[in-house]
Amino acid sequence: METGILLESGTNELEILEFKVGANSYGINVAKVKEIKPYEKPTPIPNSHPCIEGIFMPRDDIITIIDLGQCLNFATDHNPNRDMYIITNFNQLNVGFHVDSVVGIRRVSWADISKPDATLNNQGNSVATGIIKLDNKLIVILDFEKIVTDISPETGLKMSDIDNLGKRNRSEEPILIVEDSPLLSKLIHDCLIKAGYDNIITTTNGQEAWDKLTDLKETGRVHNEVHCIITDIEMPQMDGHHLTKLVKNDPELKSIPVVIFSSLVNQEMRVKGESLGADAQLSKPEIGLLVGKIDELLSN
Repeated sequence: METGILLESGTNELEILEFKVGANSYGINVAKVKEIKPYEKPTPIPNSHPCIEGIFMPRDDIITIIDLGQCLNFATDHNPNRDMYIITNFNQLNVGFHVDSVVGIRRVSWADISKPDATLNNQGNSVATGIIKLDNKLIVILDFEKIVTDISPETGLKMSDIDNLGKRNRSEEPILIVEDSPLLSKLIHDCLIKAGYDNIITTTNGQEAWDKLTDLKETGRVHNEVHCIITDIEMPQMDGHHLTKLVKNDPELKSIPVVIFSSLVNQEMRVKGESLGADAQLSKPEIGLLVGKIDELLSN
């Protein structure tokens, strides 16, 4: 099965690949999916994480295979004649996920995706980023970045990248962070504070950020209180691409730099972000490069 991103830019829509683990339905943004392949027995790796089944090499690349049922603590009845691998690319990594079956691709709006409440996301431990109801069933959109980072922490944001920047001056330049993951929002916040930026505002999705920008614009304070916007792409209610489009199409807001900071930044997504007017686009592990880009944009 071949996949591809939506051709339109900034529509606040996405395509979800629906799949099953056991009897449960889950989803992944198609933009993260490289390909889908039938199951073949992987080569086990000694002393690897319990969720890692092993590796396989479909062509020239060695792909790590993660047993998604094991990660979700579900007992699954694997069937080599039915099971599939979802091969993904995000955070500059190629990772395969072993699932029980693939249902198909759904086109949906971020506005229809609900964010899990605090009962499901205690202290940022949940691996669910959104829930959508389709055909009278609930599809849970999983946080694949968190799944991989929990298995291999060195793939996530590194505070050491900020340490390598050396001694820096403090700054009161106001920066707006738009990030739905509580864990990542705190990590980005803490990294920017450590890098010298003391005036950080956080919002949990594009809609919340847009409402804040609109309120500030109406009171004439927007250019005093927001000098730069750092936004994820994947967020319920309103995604980062649609937020970027709204900002860059607004005569009063378009001068505010927008940096897309996402696990989804690849060549296809970069073209999409450029078409919307994003001032910079960086992949999420690159927190040191993010600080450097903020320095550059705020010095202009």
